[in-house]
Amino acid sequence: MIINDSVMLYSEKMIFALRELFLEDGFIPYRMSRFEEYDLYANNKEFLISDNVITFTGAGGKLMALKPDVTLSIIKNSKDLPEELQKVFYNENVYRYSKEADTFKEIMQIGAEIFGRVDTDVICSTILLAAKSLNVLTDDYVIAVSNLDILNFLVSKSDDSNCAEEMLRAVSRKNDAYLSEFSGKHEVDVLRKLLQIHGPVKDAVSEIEKTLESFEGFSNDNSFLKVLSRLSESEFAEKIFVDFSVTDDMNYYNGTVFKGYVNGVAGAVLSGGQYDKLMKKMGKRSKAVGFGIYTDKLEDADSKTEKAQADKDYINIAVPKGRLGKKVFDVFTAAGIKCPTEIDANRKLIFEDKNSCVRFFWVKPTDVAKYVEKGVADIGVAGKDILLEYEPDVYEISDLKIGKCNMVVAAPKGFCENPNKTLVVATKFENIATDYYRNLGREIDLIRLNGSIEVAPILGLSDVIVDIVETGKTLKENNLEVIDVITDISARLIANKTSFKFKNEAVSKVVAKISEITEEKQ
Repeated sequence: MIINDSVMLYSEKMIFALRELFLEDGFIPYRMSRFEEYDLYANNKEFLISDNVITFTGAGGKLMALKPDVTLSIIKNSKDLPEELQKVFYNENVYRYSKEADTFKEIMQIGAEIFGRVDTDVICSTILLAAKSLNVLTDDYVIAVSNLDILNFLVSKSDDSNCAEEMLRAVSRKNDAYLSEFSGKHEVDVLRKLLQIHGPVKDAVSEIEKTLESFEGFSNDNSFLKVLSRLSESEFAEKIFVDFSVTDDMNYYNGTVFKGYVNGVAGAVLSGGQYDKLMKKMGKRSKAVGFGIYTDKLEDADSKTEKAQADKDYINIAVPKGRLGKKVFDVFTAAGIKCPTEIDANRKLIFEDKNSCVRFFWVKPTDVAKYVEKGVADIGVAGKDILLEYEPDVYEISDLKIGKCNMVVAAPKGFCENPNKTLVVATKFENIATDYYRNLGREIDLIRLNGSIEVAPILGLSDVIVDIVETGKTLKENNLEVIDVITDISARLIANKTSFKFKNEAVSKVVAKISEITEEKQ
């Protein structure tokens, strides 16, 4: 019986098209059980996105798990043939904990893996296969390519391992404000220059080579430049970009890594790269490279792409309500990006200027980052406290130097901490407080409150509070004092990662104008 494809879902058509592509390229289908012995994941936790794994007791009393990862299972069951090439593809579901939903989600994946004699040619062909895969689905996509060996080399020059980790995190978020604190140190200056490179491979090769030429460590090992040079000669050269903010999991990947983006779909829909570290950890001599496509993200990609195309000339900006929002509008106005109407004149939440193709969204401060992360807004302004607390997957473009305050630990005057007692902490910033005390090795009992937090220690609900302090007046009036400053807080200009790829010129113009105003204030 011939199946009429009109009754098939878009995601089903997509899977069949990709299966055909992989088979034509010589890949063999790989099928596995939904279950795997838990020991596989317990012994390789550093390679998992999350430690949370769904487990159950199987036949014979063995502890089993629903697969949180496909690649680990494939490697475990693959032959170790370092001088040959094994090419497999899969269409499997994985089960991962979602921090946002605070529950487990079933995620559909289809991907390709290559083991064995992986060299520059194989890496190039894998990236080109990734481009072909997205090209099957839509012509409105880009592949962003980076190299972890280069990034690791530069940050390894830091004397502090924690600092190196923070630098890599800053790179992944394009957080130049953090990196600028180390300005003057040669490796960091090079890192910042690399981070500014963004565009098709053919335009980036010479710029990267020039930037790295002073580093002896890369003078003889130019494999990444060879990869880029070959990609720049391919039919997909205009679709493959260099973007060093693609860092991915340093435990999992090494060497060349890449991500795929589809216009209108928030976040990467494809992720891949070399993972020799994982192979070595699992006792394999072979090298490896591969990628996975999150097919559940692409279920309505066609309609999202159409909407994105219709909206391609507009820059959508999410602005926080309240006192900070007024300051933000002042900055945008000074930069020549004006709101078309008086923001206090009515209760409208969306303001649009058709002449300049700018659309402002007036939203709750804690929601700005979510609007940007999900791609509803291309850029926005959010407090550093929100970015630290919720860790949205966005670019942190610049520090606007407004809305300055501090995240602090405060307690009643004369408070003396008892190290033998669990410290009770009241806050609405649960993650910030938890991370702060975890780094101190201090056990705490955390109480979440949404307002009037200063009352908690006064009435004996908590020992201390973790909260934002601007002038300290409220603390003083309630007989409280700051006992430690966790971090400085200010308003940050953030951008959606997909929008940064497809609206780069327009977004960059806005960022440049805002940066000029910010620099004038310093």
